Amino acid sequence: MTSIIITIFVIGYIAIALEHTIKLDKAASALITGVLVWTVYIVSGADPHHVNEQLTEHLGELSGILFFLLGAMTVVELIDAHDGFNLITDRITQTNKVKLMWIVSFLTFFMSALLDNLTTTIVMISLLKKLIKNDTDRLYFAGLVVIAANAGGAWSPIGDVTTTMLWIGGQITAPNITYKTLLPSIICLLIPLSFISLKLKGNIEKADIIPSRHKAVPVKHQKIVLFSGIAMLLFVPVFKTATHLPPFMGILFGLGLLWFITELLHSDKHDNDKQHLSLAHALQKIDTPSILFFLGILISIAALQSTGILVSAAEYLTTHIANQNITVVTIGLLSSIVDNVPLVAAAQGMFDLTQYPTDHYFWSFLAYSTGTGGSALIIGSAAGVAAMGMEKIKFFWYLKNISWLAILGFFGGAFAYILQEMLLK
Repeated sequence: MTSIIITIFVIGYIAIALEHTIKLDKAASALITGVLVWTVYIVSGADPHHVNEQLTEHLGELSGILFFLLGAMTVVELIDAHDGFNLITDRITQTNKVKLMWIVSFLTFFMSALLDNLTTTIVMISLLKKLIKNDTDRLYFAGLVVIAANAGGAWSPIGDVTTTMLWIGGQITAPNITYKTLLPSIICLLIPLSFISLKLKGNIEKADIIPSRHKAVPVKHQKIVLFSGIAMLLFVPVFKTATHLPPFMGILFGLGLLWFITELLHSDKHDNDKQHLSLAHALQKIDTPSILFFLGILISIAALQSTGILVSAAEYLTTHIANQNITVVTIGLLSSIVDNVPLVAAAQGMFDLTQYPTDHYFWSFLAYSTGTGGSALIIGSAAGVAAMGMEKIKFFWYLKNISWLAILGFFGGAFAYILQEMLLK
């Protein structure tokens, strides 16, 4: 059974990578792979009731991610429908490619720590579409956004789902994770950013302003929706910390409030005049195939976790690799192939707090590695998958142009972490 499931997963992974070659949408490949691995699992002699319980349990966790993605995308589309992003893009007058890339990268880096890497990526990719016309230039910017979002999320307890897991699990504390991983995370971004800066020349070509078929949105309404939308996104980590409810509850609550605000703003308009400003219209514009792609990928990974394949892989690493640093770095790079959530969950299950107490070197390094290692492949992180769907980034384009830079940054940050720990002892 195990070999069949792994084979199906690998074939599905290859199909996703070869999406444009085989002319099959990656969402279809991901969905087929997800269903097939669970089908093999349940018909291989496992207790059907137990398998269904596992699937239901995983679906509860996965639906939280999907609803969060749905909510965040809808908030962004509502802001866009009200021309809210124009208030930002109109103030970005920098046209030099290198200078603009540094601005975008560090803005993404710090936004990711405040929001999270997924939400930040969605917002920044939306902004890039309004800033840059040339597709190739925009792809390089999008690639740096993925690296910056993951690096920024790694040093904040609310910036990445795995860091949040370790924070809630008591393995790390907020001040220590910031103190230990901020410098490595900055280096993780600086290395690829510096290399790409050498490659880019000249100025960007501003994106065309497409005249709206509808009446212009008043500046007052643009500001209300923009600041309300950003407030709703910033509210999510606060809501999670205060209530201990999952992030998707916060984003749904924020979406409901923003819906209420936009309805009030347009209450005196005729239905035809406000249709393009409605939440229903925003829902039609979100990238639904990307959400289905997420679902397929995540249920495939859930099958690997339920069958014990991931745990076995983690146990093999710790048994056969005596060096703690190599183990953590390997887990980090492995998170670019399989989801980092089950990898961190497996590590939490294998190593208790008596072996590695709170804020131990191991946990902070694990947070950095699993947070930034996913940038090595475009489908290795939630931020990467979101960017891939929104910007139509090809797997092999990212592999050729961005992956090696992300890996250099990852190892640069890892070396900085190890060196920093040695000097601080």
